[in-house]
Amino acid sequence: MMKAGEIARHELIGRLLEVTKARNKSIIGLKGRVINETKNSFTLFVDKKGKKTILKNHLIEVKVNGVVIGAGKVFGRPEDRIKVK
Repeated sequence: MMKAGEIARHELIGRLLEVTKARNKSIIGLKGRVINETKNSFTLFVDKKGKKTILKNHLIEVKVNGVVIGAGKVFGRPEDRIKVK
């Protein structure tokens, strides 16, 4: 299994993401597959709700494929995040 730092540097599209802590209480517990990612948001495919877009600045902590990571590690554009060591 990958460590938190390794997951943050990889592509997140196609991975299962669950919101564990957030400033917006209505998205806590939201779970779905990442279908798009921009600098400021994730678009998730949630089973019965269809597509749901969540802003990255509302997140505090997320679980990606079972590994909990701080939201600060997923901020920014995906292509820039991959370059960070």
